[in-house]
Amino acid sequence: MFSSPAFAQAAGGASPSGGLIDFLPIILIVVVFWFMILRPQNKKMKEHRNMVANVSRGDTVVTAGGLIGKVTKVKDDNEVEVDLGDGVKVRVVASTLSDVRSKNEPKKTAAKESKKTAAKEPKKTVAKEPKKTATKKDKK
Repeated sequence: MFSSPAFAQAAGGASPSGGLIDFLPIILIVVVFWFMILRPQNKKMKEHRNMVANVSRGDTVVTAGGLIGKVTKVKDDNEVEVDLGDGVKVRVVASTLSDVRSKNEPKKTAAKESKKTAAKEPKKTVAKEPKKTATKKDKK
């Protein structure tokens, strides 16, 4: 009338390698989540930190509030003074800068100037003979 105990035990048993295979979809989701969301966000944060660290006097910046102005003074590591125009200057927390639109030109050094003057000097060219084209007389 009842099944033997051996059949009942065999049906309920789990496979021995089922632990890793059961977690494989979860592991795959974590890996996809890492490469699609976390990694690009970390890269963007790193670029923003470098941008804020390299802000200098004369740069045109955009704040998180949408104000556009020119940096007049970098007060310390986390504060910048921005001129918005007509003598209106505001102090801004550097991390709220959302974009640096135009960088000021770096100061000229002696090495860069010597490269520019060398580039401006005329180069010596060797005159080349003009190529001769084949005519009907040459083919005979």
